[in-house]
Amino acid sequence: MLSLANTYNMGEVKDFFQRVKNGLEGEEFEIVAEMKYDGLSISLTYVDGSLVRAVTRGDGEKGDDVTANVRTIRSIPLQLNQNAGYPHEFEIRGEILMPWVSFEKLNKEREANEEPLFANPRNAASGTLKSQKSELVAHRQLDAYLYYLLGDEIPQDGTHYGNLLLAQKWGFKISQGMKLCKTLADIEEFINYWDVERKNLPVATDGIVLKVNSLRQQRHLGFTAKSPRWAIAYKFQAERACTRLNEVTYQVGRTGAITPVANMDPVQLSGTVVRRASLHNADIIAQLDLHIGDMVYVEKGGEIIPKVVGVDKSQRKEGMQPVVFISKCPECGADLVRVEGEAAYYCPNENHCPPQIKGRIEHFISRKAMNIESLGPETVNDYYQRGIICNIADLYDIKVQDIDGAMGTRTKSAKKVVDGIRNTVNVPFERVVFALGIRFVGESTAKLLARRFKSMKSLMEAGMDDLLEVEGVGSVIANSVISFFKSEENLAVIKRLEEHGVQMELEETSAGTTTTKLSGKSVVVSGVFTQHSRDEYKLLIEQNGGKNVGSISSKTSFVLAGDNMGPSKLEKAQKLNIPIINEAEFLKMIE
Repeated sequence: MLSLANTYNMGEVKDFFQRVKNGLEGEEFEIVAEMKYDGLSISLTYVDGSLVRAVTRGDGEKGDDVTANVRTIRSIPLQLNQNAGYPHEFEIRGEILMPWVSFEKLNKEREANEEPLFANPRNAASGTLKSQKSELVAHRQLDAYLYYLLGDEIPQDGTHYGNLLLAQKWGFKISQGMKLCKTLADIEEFINYWDVERKNLPVATDGIVLKVNSLRQQRHLGFTAKSPRWAIAYKFQAERACTRLNEVTYQVGRTGAITPVANMDPVQLSGTVVRRASLHNADIIAQLDLHIGDMVYVEKGGEIIPKVVGVDKSQRKEGMQPVVFISKCPECGADLVRVEGEAAYYCPNENHCPPQIKGRIEHFISRKAMNIESLGPETVNDYYQRGIICNIADLYDIKVQDIDGAMGTRTKSAKKVVDGIRNTVNVPFERVVFALGIRFVGESTAKLLARRFKSMKSLMEAGMDDLLEVEGVGSVIANSVISFFKSEENLAVIKRLEEHGVQMELEETSAGTTTTKLSGKSVVVSGVFTQHSRDEYKLLIEQNGGKNVGSISSKTSFVLAGDNMGPSKLEKAQKLNIPIINEAEFLKMIE
């Protein structure tokens, strides 16, 4: 499931319209305008009219199976009418939402129970759908709107608009006020109407989606690596409110970055009550020239994250004190540092600052790292407060009796936690490197480091020159890696992880070169493939001695191109006479 490219004004909508026109070489086309609902993306599969599977978007390729929970949502039919004319099997995609009424009721219940409030309906819907208890999901009364129908045997008229009307006939909720537009004026009229009227809708919306109506034309226009060329999302301008700044507090993140937070008089903004907003860093505070007591303008970035965007200085009174960024960590008292070229201040006390310790453990257990599903932030905090864990290696020392509750009342869940931790010994080395939480080392960089050095020992011994040879690694990342492995405490933790059986080297099947057939060749991978994924092709290039590069230059050996290769890359390759080969030719090349 790909995401949509965003646009924020009519000028960009006009550019999209023109790109479609150019892509269709002047052929007439229609645009379907729909509401963009602000919820959790879902894919529903039906076989013989019965709902058989519901999966969240996840990372676009792999999501969570939430079928049991989705079955409790009344607006999603479990069995379609037998005479509705649907095919044997089809997929329909859409959004799971929490209506405003349900959201406000939920937050009142949480406030009464002294539980943290949800920031917005989207977060509430997401948290609800991932719950282990289907009865809880049913109680919170989620809703669903569907926006795209897929299948080989859909009895269609060849249009997206027609498909949605079919879906509505079968019993699905579709976009309210959906409109077929032939001109830019039609689109602008639709946007202007819903920019106002959306505030009367029962669910949260954050924009308009524009899609080419003809399915044939959609296929012709194709996709970029991240989004379809035949659709775009228009985001409404963020709603703004003015309120009083009472205090600035400071949060410490997993990497020690200090984030200032504005604490304000409560104000209604985009359907929710806002009391706190991010100020990002010291430079933003200085640019805004903030004083305690100022009347500040607050917006929601993407209608989700509140941020302070300005100050009404005409209301500033004499004697109000300017906001001065702190110099010591608010959690552990260490002197803050600022890396040259970085906007943020950091607490350097990474192994003894509580938020950093807990944040590193939360990162370690996260889905893209060690993926310990039986643990979450609240559990990590509980174990930390009880002295059960102080670093990531402590997880492997946890015994069932340590966490099974008074009189062993939680033995089943405790065993699940312990088993989940033990199972991480099968997690590949690339993800172990990412899970360590080395500052500036993201998922992609961790893979590159793992494949270049092949073992933790080699990575720990790598010098500056060795690290700089890795594609995408500059001096900032290299210094961070070296600094991480200089720490005796970090080395002790890694040693304990190794003793517990955590993978400390690449498996032979993914460990670098298997042939030299692409030795010395720099390859650009572009487009959509059928036999392997892009990442699999990149790995094959490395295993055969080649080097993956992100952009085309005179040094590029060839482009491995799938369907819908990026037009700019195609143009540049042709201009520089760079060979373009398809996947069949490539697979034959490496046999």
